[in-house]
Amino acid sequence: MGEIRELIRDYMSPFNQNIFFKALNIIDIYNLNAIFRQPRTSLLYSFNDADAPERHTTQYFEMFGNRAIYKDGWFARTIHRAPWQAVNMPPLETDTWDLYNVNEDFSLANNLADKYPQKVAEMEALFMGEAEKYHALLIDDRVIARMNPAIAGRPDLLGVRTTLTLYSGMDGMLENTFMNVKNRSKTITAEVVIPKGGANGVILSQGGRFGGWSLYIKDGKPAYTYNYLGLEHFTVSSTSTIAAGDATILLNFVYDGGGLGKGGEATLSVNGKTVAKGRIEKTQPLIFSADETADVGLDNQTPVAEGIGIGRDETRFTGKIHKITLAVKDVK
Repeated sequence: MGEIRELIRDYMSPFNQNIFFKALNIIDIYNLNAIFRQPRTSLLYSFNDADAPERHTTQYFEMFGNRAIYKDGWFARTIHRAPWQAVNMPPLETDTWDLYNVNEDFSLANNLADKYPQKVAEMEALFMGEAEKYHALLIDDRVIARMNPAIAGRPDLLGVRTTLTLYSGMDGMLENTFMNVKNRSKTITAEVVIPKGGANGVILSQGGRFGGWSLYIKDGKPAYTYNYLGLEHFTVSSTSTIAAGDATILLNFVYDGGGLGKGGEATLSVNGKTVAKGRIEKTQPLIFSADETADVGLDNQTPVAEGIGIGRDETRFTGKIHKITLAVKDVK
């Protein structure tokens, strides 16, 4: 039977136990292969001794500006925002800290901040020291904006690239591993083969039912849908089917510019001939989804567009995709 150990732990500790590193003959777990790793404290010492004194005596926490620090039975915290609050909050330095004695008040019901103001100041200073030590500074309290590298001001995995070449089999690409198309113009050039009797299915999509875009063929006719947060669908669709054989399908979206989340003009062409035009009135400025992906030749999870099926099998492109080129262009 298992037993309870009342010891403070950081979340990652169970995954970085010394026994596993020893088994792999790894000694320096702090700087393994020049990759910075946070030092952890093993739990092994507590397995055979329920009364073993605590070894991990200091732990800081931070997420979206919410901060906390644990030290030798004392716990101080400040709640900067609730997870669902997306609006700008007052400056971090105006936040009020709470103080608790965890040894006597495990449920954090008795706030001792007014009784021990010097302890609060001590714990707040300790938090800053630990945060600096483990590279948690500067603290960024933005929420949704942090999802878009161009807005957040952080590195993008694709760097300064403005074109991306895609092939069949490339699906399940999360947002941070795909070209950032938000708040800018884009061109999708798909070189495909249409079988006899016509084709159906998704050529390239990103996102899902609650936001994203999709270039696809439905009933043999090419179409492009922009799904705005699952609330509105803007679709540009040809009235003519594509003949069997090689075809180049091009979607050109010209962003209006002038800020975030603006609309633009979408033009759909086949083999150099314009087959449809339409207005995309608004776009998502920050993020499409945390788990829906960009997919070539199908829509992996929930569908961006309506009436094209659900899931990999129903949305799979029935023709052949030679390659797809995605190009983006910034607009002021």
